[in-house]
Amino acid sequence: MLVEKIMNRHVITVDEESSFLEAMQVMADNHIGCVIVVKSKASHKKPVGMLTERDVLVAMASEGIKNARKTKVKSVMTHYLISIGPKRTVEKAVELMAGNKIKKLPVVNDKGRLVGIITASDIITAQPRAVKKIKHLLSLRFLKK
Repeated sequence: MLVEKIMNRHVITVDEESSFLEAMQVMADNHIGCVIVVKSKASHKKPVGMLTERDVLVAMASEGIKNARKTKVKSVMTHYLISIGPKRTVEKAVELMAGNKIKKLPVVNDKGRLVGIITASDIITAQPRAVKKIKHLLSLRFLKK
């Protein structure tokens, strides 16, 4: 099965120049665990990072809420963005997630434009057989330690 068949095409994004507080509010308002951060001057949605719940916790511990209005998202987001193409297989998405210990992958086309997002929950819901493969991949990660 291809990623494009089960990805969510409605991706919540924030601009890299947005404040940390604005990004947290977007996450809270939409009941989501991450937002994709996009470049401000791009005419299309070019992802440059991701703000996750973990990023929020780390930033809150070091920056505190008092600086949340002044702090730009680009200074607290995860910059190393792992993504996948829409024509890749769901199995490849599972491998990327397990290999990098992540639960969400932005989906970008061949021009680097954001076209969707796929999560571990999407995979489990759409392809229950993949759960067995996910368990196997996770067990390999623990065996390597």
